[in-house]
Amino acid sequence: MNHPKKRIAIFISGRGSNMKAIAEQVQHGILKNCCEIVLVFSNKKDAKGLQTASEMGIETAFIASKGKKRQTFDQKVIDFVEPLHLDYIILAGYMRILSPLFTRHFAKKIINIHPADTRLHQGLHAYEWAFETKRKETCITVHFVNEGVDTGEIIAQQTVDLNGVQSLEEVEMRGLKTEHWFYSEVLRDLFLEG
Repeated sequence: MNHPKKRIAIFISGRGSNMKAIAEQVQHGILKNCCEIVLVFSNKKDAKGLQTASEMGIETAFIASKGKKRQTFDQKVIDFVEPLHLDYIILAGYMRILSPLFTRHFAKKIINIHPADTRLHQGLHAYEWAFETKRKETCITVHFVNEGVDTGEIIAQQTVDLNGVQSLEEVEMRGLKTEHWFYSEVLRDLFLEG
């Protein structure tokens, strides 16, 4: 059965390494036939990922969030992306907590990747947490976004072996390596299902 391609926007705040990994899969890999990136959006003008996306030929935009109230800012973003008729919003290092206004507006359409098992650790510094608590493995979680922080329905998880790691950098390297292929794989399965 041939599904129409899903229209997605990727939201970033920084270097956008997960965005780049997804974009590469959309252009030449496993996401090629199931989605198109309509926009890479950032809440920071100087997010390095915007330049990366632009160089890859992807439309980019930013609305600076600094100093704006969460709900006011989110309403601006909703108004901005609404005409794009998005199927999904993919968070890839988007460092702003979304307001209930936003999560309700796009219920079951916002997806995030979190570098821990969200049942054990929510919020920032998940790799530090895994390193400091000397975990033998950690878990990358892809989940829907709801009104809480990393509390949405889990879509899929992938364990990361941390045996023998000596430093936080090593934990991050192993984790990111997994994030970069796993996120695209989960998205492909989700897009082909729906």
